Amino acid sequence: MRTILLLFASNVFMTIAWYWHLNHKELALWKAILISWAIAFFEYCLTVPANRWGSINGFSAFQLKITQEVITLIVFSFFAVLYLKEPFHWKYLLAFGFLLAAVWIVFKK
Repeated sequence: MRTILLLFASNVFMTIAWYWHLNHKELALWKAILISWAIAFFEYCLTVPANRWGSINGFSAFQLKITQEVITLIVFSFFAVLYLKEPFHWKYLLAFGFLLAAVWIVFKK
């Protein structure tokens, strides 16, 4: 559970680092890059232990990556709708369903 919580927290930082500047196009690109790198530092500080502890506790690298991708899309969806004010379409739910199927497949014994 610790791995999942750390992956969620790291993805909040990652999503902000990668996409916050889309609402700040007046900011010089070099400044957006520097600010994004500063924010991404905290993502790495959470992702590395999440993956290490997940591996120690029996997750394979494939399981960690696929889980991280699903978490990324969940976090990004909230960010895109709430911060970027983008519409959410039914086809995104269908795509998420396929990703959840991927998670089920990689964890199936």
